[in-house]
Amino acid sequence: MTIQCEYCEKSASSIRALTGTPCTRHPLGSCKGNHKLYEGSEKPIYTCKYCGRTEKSIAILTNSTCGRHPSGFAKGKHAPSL
Repeated sequence: MTIQCEYCEKSASSIRALTGTPCTRHPLGSCKGNHKLYEGSEKPIYTCKYCGRTEKSIAILTNSTCGRHPSGFAKGKHAPSL
């Protein structure tokens, strides 16, 4: 089982090691929050839970803003569905 961040796809050896360090792609801004555990399984394609956009990795998916984000048009990043 791979332990990885929902925002940037960083891997760690334990949940504590992952969630205890700042994330450069955190929704509040670079290093303004810690990594968040991605609780879904590894997939060949990741889909945004807000708009349906698909990408080959979480890192690519969460790199751009989402037009259907709940905070408003382009006011948040894509988020992978579980």
